[in-house]
Amino acid sequence: MDALYATGYHDLHSAGIAVLELRADLLRPRDVPWLIGLVRASPGWAHVDWLATSVIASALGDGPDLRRRVRAWARDRDVWVRRTALLVQHDALRRGEGDFALFAEIAAPMLGEREFWIRKAIGWVLREVSKKRPALVRDFLREHRERVSGLTLSEGAKYLPAAMRRELGLAAVPAWRRREEARAGG
Repeated sequence: MDALYATGYHDLHSAGIAVLELRADLLRPRDVPWLIGLVRASPGWAHVDWLATSVIASALGDGPDLRRRVRAWARDRDVWVRRTALLVQHDALRRGEGDFALFAEIAAPMLGEREFWIRKAIGWVLREVSKKRPALVRDFLREHRERVSGLTLSEGAKYLPAAMRRELGLAAVPAWRRREEARAGG
């Protein structure tokens, strides 16, 4: 993997991450610092997101080590490491599992960030959580309504029920859904 990353070629990085994902069963928490090094060496969201959701999440598991590391990553200077902190639980949270309180704890201080990739990641996780546990997302957005960027709000509230959207001062039916219905003739 190190040799593939040393090439600087996107496709070779992808091949390496694919192998790591296939053999994630061999990864352990002791491998996480090395994996975070790969995140730091990744030039963009595609590899960072893949590493965070499919590789690092498997190596890290859950429990106290997850919480300790995620809290530290959330304060890192590197935007991709902070994004990893937000996304490492993405798949578990999407399934209705994971530690939403931990996500909320690390996401709230990042709400004021101007960095697009951070605002987008927060919204993306909120959007996925809202599909199974909409009250958690509504409560998070209501608590932080004044600090949530438009991007995070629109992503996070995208699938909230109409009544919850109204509670947040949003249109009951989002514009994107109205456009889709108009195109479909409905």
